[in-house]
Order: sequence, then structure tokens, then C-alpha cells
Amino acid sequence: MYKLLAKLNKLLLPSFTKQGLDISKATKWQMAIIGYRAYVTKRALDN
Repeated sequence: MYKLLAKLNKLLLPSFTKQGLDISKATKWQMAIIGYRAYVTKRALDN
């Protein structure tokens, strides 16, 4: 399930590293997306 979510995240959600986002200047919604993507990626790699 998490592998599918990770693939959907890659297609649908923005990649802040490609945009050169400074994490210390990220807004709350950007931090929420970063945390969500990290959680899903970690869970997908654990399986």
C-alpha cells in the first residue's frame, strides 16, 4: 500500500528539492507535505 502511495506522491505532489527550497524558510503547508512524503517513503522502504 505504501509503495503505491509513494508512486502517487512522486507524480502528484511537488518536489521541493528540485525547486531549491530552503527548509528553514518553508511554510507550514510545505513542511506538512515534506513530513508526509518522508513518512510514506520510510514506510514503503520498510516493506
